[in-house]
Amino acid sequence: MGYKNASSTYKETTIRTAGQGQLIVMLYDEAVKQLTKAIELLDLNKTGKKEPGRIEHINKAIMKTEEILTELMVSLDFDQGGEISKNLFSLYTWFNRELVEANINQDIHRMLTVKDMLADLRNTWSAVASQTPAEQQNREAVGLNIAG
Repeated sequence: MGYKNASSTYKETTIRTAGQGQLIVMLYDEAVKQLTKAIELLDLNKTGKKEPGRIEHINKAIMKTEEILTELMVSLDFDQGGEISKNLFSLYTWFNRELVEANINQDIHRMLTVKDMLADLRNTWSAVASQTPAEQQNREAVGLNIAG
């Protein structure tokens, strides 16, 4: 029990003290993690024994990814980001549509496509965040809870 509380506290502290670039990378990490989970469960459903409740877990993982994409969309700064922000917004919108269709049709290929693209974006953001000077630590934490 103590380990779980310590782990949760560590995650929360990491999120509260992360810079904006690091937070975006964390959101991408969680989105990729959730899609990986959904893909693995769906693959089990298609190749192995179907278990009651598995579809619900697949649905929850996809919906969590959609929530993260929505958070990424609302975090875009169109004034400073210009064309890049507009392109990311369009891409996130497309990701969400693909995930809705993938969820309805249990389409692993669509999920894999979105997951791979999110992983590429995550790597790009990670490179940018590592080159960006340290950001102010004292800012208000808002948005989606990715701590657990």
